[in-house]
Amino acid sequence: MPELDPTTLQDLSRQLDAREAELGREVQMVSAEQEETPSRSPRNQVEDDGERSEQNARETVRHAERQRDMLELREIAAARERLQAGRYGVCIDCGTEIPLARLQAQPWAARCIACQEKHEQRVTPEPLVRRTI
Repeated sequence: MPELDPTTLQDLSRQLDAREAELGREVQMVSAEQEETPSRSPRNQVEDDGERSEQNARETVRHAERQRDMLELREIAAARERLQAGRYGVCIDCGTEIPLARLQAQPWAARCIACQEKHEQRVTPEPLVRRTI
């Protein structure tokens, strides 16, 4: 584990706790919204195709937000496992120490910046439409 003093580890753990609680509330809110039916909630009732289209777009965005929040919750759980195993703050790809500033900004970070950039290039899909100049 990198040289993180106990106070710093406590601070980072509190950040994980706070973010986990925030995400948990958001996921619960979205789940509750999705459980509502049009007959029970007047705001979900639509009058025409335009409104239906807007409602579908909002639901799609909320679903994507929920998926993103669930992924972040899994990343927080993984950070806690690394903390317990003594591997917190060490890049899971190259084994170098993750800078403290990065951990303070994103306490669930599993990779150093260089490895994270490589990871994102591998998993980011190509755009559907390519522009030619």
